[in-house]
Amino acid sequence: MPSTPPYLIHRAEAAQLLARVDVVQAMRELFRSLARGQAVQPAQQLVEFPGGGDFINYLGVLAEQRVYGVKTSPYIPGERGAIVTAWTLLMSMDDGQPLLLCDAGELTTARTAATTAVALDALAPAAANRLAVIGSGPVARAHVRYAQGLRDWQSIRLYSPSLAGKPATTQQELLQLDTRLQLCASQAEACADAEVIMLCTSSAGPVLDPATLEQPALITSISTNAPRAHEVPPASLAQMDVYCDYRATTPASAGEMRLASEQHLWDRALIRGDLAELLDGSAPLPDYRRPAFFRSIGLGLEDVALAQALHQLKQAAEG
Repeated sequence: MPSTPPYLIHRAEAAQLLARVDVVQAMRELFRSLARGQAVQPAQQLVEFPGGGDFINYLGVLAEQRVYGVKTSPYIPGERGAIVTAWTLLMSMDDGQPLLLCDAGELTTARTAATTAVALDALAPAAANRLAVIGSGPVARAHVRYAQGLRDWQSIRLYSPSLAGKPATTQQELLQLDTRLQLCASQAEACADAEVIMLCTSSAGPVLDPATLEQPALITSISTNAPRAHEVPPASLAQMDVYCDYRATTPASAGEMRLASEQHLWDRALIRGDLAELLDGSAPLPDYRRPAFFRSIGLGLEDVALAQALHQLKQAAEG
């Protein structure tokens, strides 16, 4: 039996611990491990409940750290709306014992935004200085925090249609994220002349058509877990240089990629690179003669990497 029982970490403690983690660097390291063949990323596992609802398992193995894990996230329909939770279990590859069980809410927000930040740093022009953010929730705010130091941004413009019904304090909280941040009255205003556009919404359908942009830009997208959710029109993939977090699994889950393949004869072979290939230098970079598009779906490895970081902090605290 292990001398120390597995750590149980609830959401508030997870947030406190994550504040001490360089999350963007943790994401870079896991994708470098993937490039070296020292990590394993299986496809997402969707299991439906009889009578409605489902759960998704996000799996991953970090061989160099001797850990593996799974984030499991159920969708439970109810009369007052669906219940969605997520928990990450970290396991030892040496003795098969559980190391940590963590509420994955904060981990999911952090790793989603940090993965976008890694892609932005790899793909955006070095001289890019105009950033647009579409969305205003916790994930959008995390995107701003992780991206703010990656380029010498002269402007950071944010638009979210939901802000119109929010109290003034919400706008003040957003403005406190960065002194360069401006709140825009329309998406067109936010995206005007933008060189990087981060889509950070929970929309199940398109929120931005790249064809309407004044100039080619890097567009990043996360979307949501609704069936076949997407933030750009599927047909637009054929007019962009497409990248993703992991080419072996993303095309089968990303809504716009599935729809583009089924309805517009788009081929996943057209993906120019994923994060592992970008970080080891084997993927070509966009030349921005047309827009570049980066799509992430959220990988189990990302959750495992952050769970491992939290486990190390807990161990260190106990001496």
